[in-house]
Amino acid sequence: MSRPRMTLAHVISRNVISRLALVAAGLALGAATGTAAPATAAGAPGAKELRICASNVEAPFSTPDSSGFEDRVAKALAEAMGRKAVFVRSDQPGIYLVRDQLEKNNCDVVMGVDVGDERLLTSSPYYRTGYVLVTRADRNITTSDWQDPQIKDQTRFAVRFYSPAETMLKRIGRFEDNAAYMYSLVNFKSRRNQWIQVPGDRLVTEVSNGDADVAIAFAPEVARYVTKASTPLRMTVISTDVDRPNDKPIPMHYDQAIGVRKNDAALLAEINAGLQKARGQIEQILTDEGIPLLDPNT
Repeated sequence: MSRPRMTLAHVISRNVISRLALVAAGLALGAATGTAAPATAAGAPGAKELRICASNVEAPFSTPDSSGFEDRVAKALAEAMGRKAVFVRSDQPGIYLVRDQLEKNNCDVVMGVDVGDERLLTSSPYYRTGYVLVTRADRNITTSDWQDPQIKDQTRFAVRFYSPAETMLKRIGRFEDNAAYMYSLVNFKSRRNQWIQVPGDRLVTEVSNGDADVAIAFAPEVARYVTKASTPLRMTVISTDVDRPNDKPIPMHYDQAIGVRKNDAALLAEINAGLQKARGQIEQILTDEGIPLLDPNT
């Protein structure tokens, strides 16, 4: 979602604001869009299955053919647990997986949630990464500080809605004059009463084509497309948080975990053991995806 992306019933965590928590603001909007698409699973639930809540519309995290990087992590985890990975798929965006799938017992685990997500029990983190600045390599923009003149002096920014990037643009005085461009990325659809998001590949393409000077995104959303771009691009992990008056800063780095229902402590313990066993394989999947991995609590 987390993710994502997941990719929510995006309530915003009091203490954690991230790819998942920030899109929670869209939950109230999304609730008015209609009923959930029916979930489908390959096989019936069983004691030796790991039922994974998954979305068909959350590339590169999860895809219908299970080639998303979190799909592959889930399969590695299930194997380490001695279980069969069964993907319970929905055509809804990932923000609805907890509310409409996990909480209704259609599936048992949600990949890529923030450590400490208050809706869930969360596993030990299986990776840590952050928000990034994506620029063309030939622009030679090397700063990791979103407030640096190398960023502030740019004209056009490709960002996702409901993300820290919107706050950054407001702080550097680039939100209003960038608004028309931002909405052009979703064909000028209004985000009122509906969930609208800019795909990660579109953000990267805008920079690669020279239509945007900078893209600001959570690294897993764009890493695959940065590494595959025909134009050489630079992806720099943002080093500075976003300060907020009378509140905690919005952090730029996040530990990602696996979420289960709050009454599934036994499953959580099994997942934590599986994560330890599959750690090397999981790190290889993330590295192959091109995701910059950070040390814990950096």
